[in-house]
Order: sequence, then structure tokens, then C-alpha cells
Amino acid sequence: MLRLPTALRGEFKEPFGPLYTDADRLLADAGCPIVAVGDVVTHHLRRAGRTPDVAVIDGKTKREAVDEEIRRALSDPETRRDVSNPAGEITEALADTIRDALAADDPVTVVVAGEEDLATLPAVVAAPTGGSVVYGQPDEGMVLIDVTDDSKAEMRSLLRRMDGDAESLLSLLES
Repeated sequence: MLRLPTALRGEFKEPFGPLYTDADRLLADAGCPIVAVGDVVTHHLRRAGRTPDVAVIDGKTKREAVDEEIRRALSDPETRRDVSNPAGEITEALADTIRDALAADDPVTVVVAGEEDLATLPAVVAAPTGGSVVYGQPDEGMVLIDVTDDSKAEMRSLLRRMDGDAESLLSLLES
């Protein structure tokens, strides 16, 4: 549905929120629900005693397979939803699955065949105000995005600058 154009890639270099290296500190500052995007982030939050309400994982970190400890720790999620999403894209299926997972009563792990890197954008748009989206900043730590009207507007703006039908995707996320 949406593809990240080369010209927009630079917008994703800087973190969208504060950077944390300690999961307990991050969790102390996080709202509810918590959406985790990435295997390593999900693993750190679980080790700190907090299963994310929604976790979006793809079995990779920095485009390489996650190590065995992380793979094993994430291999048996409470509720699993599988979805395909190519690298550099946000499919309707991914957005729909994130939206539905946020509405679930129990924690949901979305397992992506492909790549979940851009899932942060639809997660912020779909999450309720007061929630948090956490994603990994490679070799630096975890980034916490507070879901506010401002962060939702920022993610909508980025989605609208991607190639494809952003308005249909936003309509799906906000329904």
C-alpha cells in the first residue's frame, strides 16, 4: 500500500522520542498500551517483566537473524498473528493487523514475514492517546514515543509523504 521513497529515508535517522538503554526506566515512563516494534525491544521489555500489549517482530535485527536466545524467548507468543510485509513498505495487511491487535483483550505478537521496520508509523496512528510505541535504534537503545496528538500528526505527515495511497491507509488505521 505504501512504499518509503529514497528521498524520505533521512527522516528516519533521528529518534522520534527519547532514547533509553534501560528497560525498567523506559517502562517507568511508558503509557498504556505499549506497542513494541522489533525483536530485541520486545525481548528487553519481556525480560523487564512487561509483555507488550502488541509486539511486532520479524526474527531479525539489523537485517540479520536474531540470536538464538531472543528467537527462543519470542517463539511462543500468547496470541500470534502472521502477516507479510516487504522491506521498505507498509501493507494494508500489516496496518489492519496492528489495528486489530490493539483492540484485543490479551497481548498479541504480530509476526512479520518480510520486515517490520516501518510498523512504528501505523502503530502510533492506531494506538490510543496516552499509549506508547517503543522501537529499537540500532546500536544505541530503545526509543519511546508517547502517543499524543502531536506524535500522531507527525506520523500521519510521514505516511502522506510515502509513495502510495496514504489516505486509505490512514482511514483504515483510524476506523
